[in-house]
Amino acid sequence: MNFPKSLSEKLKLREETHALRKLPIDTNGIDFSSNDYLGFAKSASIFNQTHTFLIENNLKINGATGSRLISGNHSLYTITEDFIAQFHESEAALLFNSGYDANIGFFSAVPQRNDIVLYDELCHASIRDGIQMGTAKSYKFQHNDYEDLEEKLKKYSAFQTAAFSIYVVTESVFSMDGDSPNFEVILNLCQQYEAYLVVDEAHALGVFGEKGEGLLQFQNGQDKVFARIMTFGKGLGCHGAVILGSSELKSYLINFARSFIYTTGLSPHAVATILMAYKELKHSHQIQLLKENVTYFNQQKQLFGLKPLFIYSKSAIHSAIIPGNEKVKDVALHIQNKGFEVKPILSPTVPEGQERLRICIHSYNTQEQISQLLTVLTEALLN
Repeated sequence: MNFPKSLSEKLKLREETHALRKLPIDTNGIDFSSNDYLGFAKSASIFNQTHTFLIENNLKINGATGSRLISGNHSLYTITEDFIAQFHESEAALLFNSGYDANIGFFSAVPQRNDIVLYDELCHASIRDGIQMGTAKSYKFQHNDYEDLEEKLKKYSAFQTAAFSIYVVTESVFSMDGDSPNFEVILNLCQQYEAYLVVDEAHALGVFGEKGEGLLQFQNGQDKVFARIMTFGKGLGCHGAVILGSSELKSYLINFARSFIYTTGLSPHAVATILMAYKELKHSHQIQLLKENVTYFNQQKQLFGLKPLFIYSKSAIHSAIIPGNEKVKDVALHIQNKGFEVKPILSPTVPEGQERLRICIHSYNTQEQISQLLTVLTEALLN
């Protein structure tokens, strides 16, 4: 059977623009590309604790057996959700199978037909996909531009009624830029215009706070937001996600979030891994090591004269703008050939002209490795 011509043409166009995606091969290079900021994904301690916990609680089950509303709501879900809610100082927590599922479920179900969603233009694709699946009207505001946000809040709040709500959506750490919003300003604007704030904290969990609780909670803003979305595939090194909010929000999502209702639940092993990773966060020294490495990286990029190349960031994500798909791929290949695992981010994933080298800092990177990476990056730029 011939492959459809229209699909072949789309693939060909990606090849011609040096934007064709391919699954990478593990090169065993020094890791500066993964989201495993604390090394939890490779933690033998968490692996062994999970196994011991399952055996001790007689949870020798490979799968959930069904959706949580049918047969998959094993007892470990309640234990884990209660622990997470307490950890994040939230009234309730609801686990989802992935961060994508959580965002799809929330944004397709919560904002209603007459509502308005105002979202930062750099919000993750999963947020935008969820909004598109819903019935609310949505408008983007310029990235971290609070004047633009206030202008739109002022415009749309004029139509606000009892049956009409405004949702403001942002991220605590943006996945491609690594920067953060000013929550004090956003929270004040939301309070002034009676808007509901929703924050995706995927890249802040494990990175910000004394115990890795995330940026919003670190800044004592957890009681001023409508919902927080935490995903576990980054700092926690496992899989799944949680939506934090009121008990009423949890009940609503159980009843109306389609990505929660119509899917098999996470296995007991997956949920136990989440619980053990959270318990590890409470006393992990890896959080401090990560903070020290981020500080060192920022100091070194200034010493190397590379600071103007990078987007300002105090998170674990640092992006050097190198315009052009072919150019950034060449720079990345040079660095990879020197033994460092760094990935280029190409358009259309980011806008044309904003192609970049995305460097992720981890607790397990050494200062010597960081300095060597920046040396190699400088060489690559001069070639």
